[in-house]
Order: sequence, then structure tokens, then C-alpha cells
Amino acid sequence: MADYIYMMESRLTPEQQRGVKLVQDVAREHEMNVHLVGGVVRDIIGGATIRDLDFAVQGNALKLVKDLEKAGAVIEGTDENVKTVFVLLPGNLRGEITSARNEVYDKPGKPPEMSPATINEDVRRRDFSMNAMALSLNPGSRGLLLDPFNGVADIEGKLIRILHNYSFLEEPSRMIRATRFCARFDFTLEERTQGRYDAAKENDYISHVNRKLIGHEIEQVAHETDPLKVMRALEKEGWLQVLHPHWSVAKVDVPGLNHLMKVRQQMVNLGYTVDSGPAVMYFITAKMNSTDTHALEQAIPRKSFVQAWKNLEEDSKEFQKKLMAKDIATNSQAWTFLQNSKPETILFTAATTKNGSVTRRLNDYFGKWRDLKKRLPLPEMAELRITPELPEYPKLAEEVFMLLLDNKLRTQPEIIKFLKPYSPPEPVAPPPPPRKARKKSLDGVKGKRGRKPATEQKQEGMMVDEFGNPTPLEEAAAVVGKAVGSVVKAATAAADAAKKVAAGKSKKTATKPAAKKAAPKKPAKKAPAKKAAAKKPAKKTAKKKK
Repeated sequence: MADYIYMMESRLTPEQQRGVKLVQDVAREHEMNVHLVGGVVRDIIGGATIRDLDFAVQGNALKLVKDLEKAGAVIEGTDENVKTVFVLLPGNLRGEITSARNEVYDKPGKPPEMSPATINEDVRRRDFSMNAMALSLNPGSRGLLLDPFNGVADIEGKLIRILHNYSFLEEPSRMIRATRFCARFDFTLEERTQGRYDAAKENDYISHVNRKLIGHEIEQVAHETDPLKVMRALEKEGWLQVLHPHWSVAKVDVPGLNHLMKVRQQMVNLGYTVDSGPAVMYFITAKMNSTDTHALEQAIPRKSFVQAWKNLEEDSKEFQKKLMAKDIATNSQAWTFLQNSKPETILFTAATTKNGSVTRRLNDYFGKWRDLKKRLPLPEMAELRITPELPEYPKLAEEVFMLLLDNKLRTQPEIIKFLKPYSPPEPVAPPPPPRKARKKSLDGVKGKRGRKPATEQKQEGMMVDEFGNPTPLEEAAAVVGKAVGSVVKAATAAADAAKKVAAGKSKKTATKPAAKKAAPKKPAKKAPAKKAAAKKPAKKTAKKKK
């Protein structure tokens, strides 16, 4: 089972998540159940770009207007008939909050009879299965997907399927919508839906279309990611002439539109949320005369969109005048001004201006200046212990960036000289660990150096609890050691006894011991030959004297 909470959190941008939370909290204060519905659920599941946020509440959505404004949303318009609020959420996000309702069509193309309903009934009144889904934002069921027509499978199969056989008859504008979705997503009509589409086209159901819904389709063309591709598909099916008889692809400023979409993508990559619809409308109607353009403006129901479209050129002229004024002479002043300007005005100016100085500054703003900001934090900041963890770091980093923009910090000595006053003091080295004195013996005499007594070593090696008592594991080890010691002692005693018995037996069986041999007599020492020879002549001389 898919984790739709994870999908919602991973595929919505941070600004979109904050917008969802804002509407969710306001609806909860009024005790209304709220769901994400329609295109946003389809794009979350399908992985397409999420352009706007659609909500359905079980209750009167018009009651939320005041609290939405207090929370920071801008109310762009309301529709009393369908009880719908058009809002611009913080972060430049378009949103639509509608009351859950049921619709009953009496005649083709005529407005239906509407009545308050539950979210399940609201889902069943929609156009195609891929749009007939709702994702709960309520505390007890957050992330629960309502999909009664198996729209998830049709998104995976890239199919557009109507909910019932009379879908195109009840609301012929769904044929225009089906063509637009096929061009946007590269989907195809499901077999039964294709048959109903061909029959409705052949029987000219479009002649009964609700003109208010035609205006809605005109605006939606301007919000497409690739409006030229969609217009070509609509022109091929004949629906572009239904939107306006004199509107065609030939009326589009193709080079200007392509340049606009290139700049738009560049701004999106930089993190901007841009409502490019009014600027796109400017280029796709560039070659129409004023009468036809005015007719398109009258047909579009959301007047805030029309006003933004009409004011594009005037706002751009004023923007360029301020950008090149004397009080914005430096790069840092230009950066601050552009950061506080409307993204839509920057987009349109970048796509249409012929002023080389304006173009140069906008190119620097999109490229070189942002590359310079990526250098922060500078290596010198790390050397001086100026890190992002410091409370004053954001303000200091912004000041450094402004000085870099104006080329006031060019060399390393200049950077260090500027940053040194902000360097925090060096951390104090921790004190050395205290030296342990040698323990004195019990009689007050200092102990000798060397190994500790065995008893003390054993005591230190024991595992004890917080109270100094041996742990159960230590006690068990002591018991096991004692038992092993007794067993070893018994085994040693048994071995000694066995040796004694064996020795006694050997004494009985042995013979008497033999007498000790007499020690050999030492031979008498013979006198040296010279002494004996000397004595013999002495006897002869004695005889002669006699």
C-alpha cells in the first residue's frame, strides 16, 4: 500500500507544504473537514509538476475568507454560486478552496443544480477518473486516499477515462479539457471514452457549452508548461476556435514565448515560484488585435489574472526605471532591489527588455552574483572561528556578501582586517587532569612503587554496582571459581593418595639392597726419582768413615 503521507511530504515543495498547513489549520478552526482534491492529488501520485493547490471543505468555504487573510493569504476572488474562494497563498502559490457539493444536470451545457454534499459525493461529480480522487488532511485520517473510480490505475496506464456515459453531454467543455490533458501528459483516451468523445464531437455537443467554463479553459492554456504544444492540439481538434474564433497558433509570438519559458525555467531552478500565466497570455495573444484581446479578457472569470495580464507592460517600464535610477548605482543596491521585486515582473522584463544595461544587471543577478554568494562562508571566516553557529553570523555573512558585490573586499588581508573584530575569543584550554598521590600504607609509611598487592588488584578488577557491592555476575563468577577450586583441590589430593599407595606396594615386592662396595685404597705416593738417588751415596760415605 502506498504511503501517501510520505508522497505528500516529498513531492510538495516547502512553500506548498506551508500553504497546505495554512488552509488545514484555518479549516480546523471552523471544524470543517478538508481534503486535497483534483489536479494536486493527480500530480502527487503521477509525479508531475504541481502548479496549484485545490482544496475541498465540507461546509461553506466563504466563511474561511477572513481567517485566511489573517493567516497571510491574499483573496483574489470568490464565486458565490459554487461557494469557491480563489487565494494566493504565501510563497506566490495559487490555490482554490471550494465547498464539497453535488451536481445534477437538467439540460446539456446548462449550469447544474448544486447542493452541499460529503467529500465522497463531491468526488463522484468530477470529470475524469484521474481527477476523481481526494487526499484527507484531517487529524484522524490524514493521508487516506479516496479513489472510488480507480484513478491511480489510470494514471499508471496513462489513460483518460470519463466517470459515466453522459459526461460529455452534461458538460461539453470536458472535451476541450480531455484534449488539453492528452497534450500535457501524453495520455490517450480510454476506449469507451474515445467512443463517447467521437460521438459528442460528431453531434456538436460543444454548441451547448457553458460560456463561463470557456473562460476557465482560456486561462488554463496560459498556465500550461508547454502552451504552444497544447494550442496545437486544441487547434487540430477545432477547440481553439471554440475558445475564440480568431485565435490560432499563427497569432502566437513563438520566439518571445520560447525565450520567456527559458527564463522561467532558469528562475524555477533558482528556487523562485513564478506565476507565469499572465506573461504567457501576453505572448500567445501577441498578434491578435485589441478587440479580440479584449474579448478574451472579458471571457476569463478570474479578474485578478486579467488585471495582472493588462498591467505587465506598465509594471515592467516602472521596474526598469527604478533599476537604472541613481539611487541604485552599486551592485549591492541592485541586488537588494531585485530581491524585493515581484518575480512575475522580473520574468516579463527579462523576456522583453531591449535595454542592454537592464539585461546585463539581470544576467548578473541570475548568474555571477549568485555564484559569488556560494563562496560563503569564506576560508578566512573559518580561520577566525566565524562559523554559521554564531548568532550574528547571518547578518555578518550578508554584510560580507554586499562588500564582495561592490568589490570592497578584494584581497585576503582586506578580508581578514574586516573580519577580525568579529572573531570570537580563542577557547580556553581545559585544565590538566589532577595527579593521583601514592597511597600510604596502614602504618603511615609510603608504599613502594610497582605492582599493587594481589588483594588490591582483585578488588579493583571486580564489577560493582552503584553502592559498591559486587554485581550478581561477579557473585556468580566467585561461586563458580570456588567450586572449580575445590574440585581441583580434591583431584590433587586424590592423585597424591594414589602415589603413596603405589610407593607402598613397590617396597614390599623389592629385594634387599646390596652391600655397599668398599672404597678403594689410595695407592702410596712414590718419592721422586731424584730424592732416592741422593740418599744412596750418603750411606756409602758413612761406611768409609767407620
